[in-house]
Amino acid sequence: MPFELDLIKDKIEFFEAMTLEKLEKKVNQQIENNQALLLKVHSVSHQTAVMDNRVLYSAVVHFKAE
Repeated sequence: MPFELDLIKDKIEFFEAMTLEKLEKKVNQQIENNQALLLKVHSVSHQTAVMDNRVLYSAVVHFKAE
């Protein structure tokens, strides 16, 4: 049985948090994790939504191979 490794070339991840600080911390942690996979941030998209008088922050980060 041959052993074969495939490189991840594209990866999209979704994040959400109740504060901008928590969202930033989550995104930064995942950026560090993905650097080990040789992935860099290609683009970031973010939104803010109000639900039941609370603000929800979300982000989508697209990672690509170096």
